[in-house]
Amino acid sequence: MSESIHQEIVFKANATRIYDALLDSKKFSEFTGGASAEINRDAGGAFSCFGGVIMGRNVELVPDRRIVQAWRVQNWPEGIYSIVKLELHAQGAETRLVMDHVGFPDGLRGHLNGEEPDGGWHRQYWEPLAKYLR
Repeated sequence: MSESIHQEIVFKANATRIYDALLDSKKFSEFTGGASAEINRDAGGAFSCFGGVIMGRNVELVPDRRIVQAWRVQNWPEGIYSIVKLELHAQGAETRLVMDHVGFPDGLRGHLNGEEPDGGWHRQYWEPLAKYLR
């Protein structure tokens, strides 16, 4: 589990809108095309999204600045969690999101990074989020 993913995306929205979309169950479901989501907005709170395919806990939350989650996919071996860290940096009317994802099972980098047709942060999160924020 030594692979990692680093991505930087600029959104035409302020950090508050992005933070809220990622941590509000209703907004998350809206931007992902109606997939069910249950997100507790407290540090230590559990989350489940995409109908339970992705689940975990919020490790650290700094409103409008940082989200750190212990994150896993339903079909990973039991007890295996990766860490997803999202940093939000205001840039005038835009926000640069810096994402680091570490600790996922070997061989899954291509899927999570979007190098395979059915997965990826860009396809599942960033592209629909950009459309939602317009």
